[in-house]
Amino acid sequence: MKLGLVSAILGDLGYEEMIDFVSQCGLQCVEVACWPQGKAERRYAGVSHIDVDGLTEERAKYLVQYAKDRNVTISSLAYYPNMLDPNLEKRQVYIDHFLKVIRAADMMHIGTVASFIGRLPDKSVEDNLPEVEKVWKPILRAAEEHNVRIAIENCPMLFTNDEWPGGQNLMTSPANWRTILKLLDSPYLGINYDPSHFIWQQIDYIKPIYEFRDRIFHVHCKDIKLYPEKLADVGTMATPLQYMSPKIPGLGDVDWGRYISALTDIGYEDAVCIEIEDKSFEKSTEDAKRAVQLSARYLKNFVI
Repeated sequence: MKLGLVSAILGDLGYEEMIDFVSQCGLQCVEVACWPQGKAERRYAGVSHIDVDGLTEERAKYLVQYAKDRNVTISSLAYYPNMLDPNLEKRQVYIDHFLKVIRAADMMHIGTVASFIGRLPDKSVEDNLPEVEKVWKPILRAAEEHNVRIAIENCPMLFTNDEWPGGQNLMTSPANWRTILKLLDSPYLGINYDPSHFIWQQIDYIKPIYEFRDRIFHVHCKDIKLYPEKLADVGTMATPLQYMSPKIPGLGDVDWGRYISALTDIGYEDAVCIEIEDKSFEKSTEDAKRAVQLSARYLKNFVI
């Protein structure tokens, strides 16, 4: 396995500064944020360490070589919008940009891109499926043409009132994984596995590793701390941030020994990327860097 970083936490750094820091931390790879240039609509979005608009062969070679010279590989290019946004104009903007990310990955010889499936938040899973098929089959055809795999994170994107009631991502549970993987039926569609999202959904985060062993394309390392007394007060129908909080690895409820052990059981040897969303480390860029350093130091005890 290669221990790495999700670059979105270092949005104040340019590409070269970000790669330099990843290398200094002794990390081996990085999931690079590739949002469009402009203002972010939510936390950790809008970061663009690689601008895929108008990316040239020369620039692509430079970016890859810069990382390689510092013993860092790019594990994936990342863009996480709601690809099923009910606003069709916004949806098309998201799809068009994601296709550029896929083309950039091909140009840079990076085999994986990371995203969300998306969701119409006010509709059931079943009522979303026709939209999933309509939107994603053309995207997957493009991915196949460019020989780029798509790793979908299992984050429900259900944290704030504007994402209520269904969230902005359907691929949130083993049941939904089975449904969507069968519906879209493409070897280029898989999972970006984050154990933390299963904890607050009260889903076993170890067992699915074995069932979906051939579909795990990429892995995130983020921790979550549940507050039982808060959950007992507001209940599971509340927005999740009322009873849980994202933490750096080692400060939450994920058993990292069991998690990494399960990944070794299935022979997973690809990227394991630290994802920082801990508000305790958001005061400054130096705070964010310290979170990465602490997380890397901790996870090096497990990632082999």
